[in-house]
Amino acid sequence: MNSPHASALQLKHANLDRQIREEMSRPLPDVAVIQELKKQKLRFKEEIAKS
Repeated sequence: MNSPHASALQLKHANLDRQIREEMSRPLPDVAVIQELKKQKLRFKEEIAKS
């Protein structure tokens, strides 16, 4: 799992996690944005599991 591809996926996954936390901490978080970010995060998690 130390391949450059897996590392890149983990970095993107962590970045999406940060974006979700930032959006949720806003006074009026955009639920649609959060849902889309979570979907993307899940796709990366699944891809990481495959590698």
